[in-house]
Amino acid sequence: CFAVEADTCKPSGKLKGKKPPPGKCNQENDSDCCIEGKFYTTYKCSPPVSSHTKAKLTINSFEPGGDGGGRSECDNHYHSDDDPVVALSTGWFNHKKRCLKYINIHGNGKSVKAKVVDECDSTMGCDSVHDYQPPCPNNIVDASKAVWKALGVPKDDWGEMDIYWSDTD
Repeated sequence: CFAVEADTCKPSGKLKGKKPPPGKCNQENDSDCCIEGKFYTTYKCSPPVSSHTKAKLTINSFEPGGDGGGRSECDNHYHSDDDPVVALSTGWFNHKKRCLKYINIHGNGKSVKAKVVDECDSTMGCDSVHDYQPPCPNNIVDASKAVWKALGVPKDDWGEMDIYWSDTD
C-alpha cells in the first residue's frame, strides 16, 4: 500500500535556471546556485507522512544574511542557528499547517525535536526570493546547525544525510 502512495507524488513541472547576478547567490553551507539554461524539476507534493517518514536532512542558516534567504515563512522572523529549527519541502509544509509545530528527527542513531519555521520551496527557485538557488527536492528537512549538533554528526559530515522524521503529538 505504501509503495503505491509514494508514487502519487509526481513532478509538477520544470523551471529553467537563470544565472544569478554577481554576488547574489549565497553559497554558505555549500548551497547550489542556479545554472543558466539548466532545467530543474518542481513539485507541489511530498511523499506521504507516516510515523517513520524517510527524508534527506540538509543544512540551512535561518539567520540574517544566511543562505536561507529572507525571514521565515511561519513567523516572519529570523532564527538563531543555535535553535533546532527546520524548513520542510512544500508538500510537507502543507500551506503552513506545520508552522511552529515540532517534528521528531531520527538520524545517526539519535533523535532531536525541531520546530518547523519555514518552507523549502519545491515549486519555485532561481530568483531573488529564493537566493538564486534551485527548487527544493520534495523530500527535504532543511535544518539549522543545532539539529546537526543534536544528532551528534561530526561537523565535517554536515551537509546531507538520510533521516526519518515524524510529527510530534
